Amino acid sequence: MIINQAGPMSFLRTLLVIILIYYGFKFLVRIFAPYLLKKAVDNVQRKSQQHHTNSTESKVAEGKTVIDKKPNQQKQSNNSVGEYVDFEEID
Repeated sequence: MIINQAGPMSFLRTLLVIILIYYGFKFLVRIFAPYLLKKAVDNVQRKSQQHHTNSTESKVAEGKTVIDKKPNQQKQSNNSVGEYVDFEEID
């Protein structure tokens, strides 16, 4: 019966596998990262352009004048807070 024991060779083999995986991942990232970043930038740019065209799209025919009025908003004072007292600072 052969028993697998932890020895210097298995440690070196594990270390070699970890280093190979690290450098392999690093190599693949250098190859695919520009492509993935370009796709992400294009996607954001397309969404931004689509949002811009939707927001600037006019429902009024060209040459017509439109006057947008602000709704009447009356400020409701909160009288329960107290009365404002104007003061002067004395040196």
